[in-house]
Amino acid sequence: MKRIIQALATLLFSCSLANADSGLIKVKSPHSVSHTLDRFEEAVLSNGMRVFARVNHTKGAEKVRLELRPTELLIFGNPKVGTLLMQSNQSAGLDLPLKALAWKAGDGSVWLAYNDPGYLAARHGITDRDAVVTKMRAALKKLCEIATAE
Repeated sequence: MKRIIQALATLLFSCSLANADSGLIKVKSPHSVSHTLDRFEEAVLSNGMRVFARVNHTKGAEKVRLELRPTELLIFGNPKVGTLLMQSNQSAGLDLPLKALAWKAGDGSVWLAYNDPGYLAARHGITDRDAVVTKMRAALKKLCEIATAE
């Protein structure tokens, strides 16, 4: 029995590390997918950022006669901030502008996710922009809190 508990603990610890290593930040939302992303978009705009595009993956799937639970992506950012990361390493442009994804899971719950800016900086070997990364993390956390508030 002790070995089973140790094996389960190891498995759970490994799973949490794998999720942490992905750089994905997920926040549960009490709203629908569209409403969550509407709220996120409004917060982006009211904080002086720019929306570059909104993609409704569900409608895209419907156009090719496939089913997909509600899934929407918002591409947004602030060139004054993102450019600083690209000045350090232009490959960061692969991950910029930022993106937020809202989707309805199989159990009916709605999630809002984004890439942790620290993960993006590490991915691109950016070590000279800690203040920028800290600012981006705080802004994304605030945007998610606004979008997912009751």
